[in-house]
Amino acid sequence: MGGLAALKLLLDTHVWVWSLVEPSKLSRRTIRILRDPKNQLWLSSISLWEVFALIDRGRIRVEGTAEAWVARALQATPVNEAPLTWDIVKVSRQSGLAHQDPADRFLAGTAKVMRLTLVTGDDRLLKSPDIQTLAAR
Repeated sequence: MGGLAALKLLLDTHVWVWSLVEPSKLSRRTIRILRDPKNQLWLSSISLWEVFALIDRGRIRVEGTAEAWVARALQATPVNEAPLTWDIVKVSRQSGLAHQDPADRFLAGTAKVMRLTLVTGDDRLLKSPDIQTLAAR
């Protein structure tokens, strides 16, 4: 009796935020996959940096401090930490991405080095030939 194998999913920054505050931006299939307890959810350190920057610039509005919101968000969605390592930095420099966004390059590098499937709504990342992706919309 075999079932589908558990997925190891790296959440793009916007997917993580949407899953918390605007799940309607995600497809039903994506929500179902993210909520399946057998799947592993991973979040890159670079995504936390990106969220703090977005809050600081007013692009994401939160109640209380940025630190308190992030702490609540991490409790609401249990994720594994995908740290930014030297190998990831090295691989991110060789990314096949057509654009130079450093956060996207780090996410692609993380997905490749850690063998994770990147869940994203970003067409540029979805077209990356170097990594496994899952369309979030």
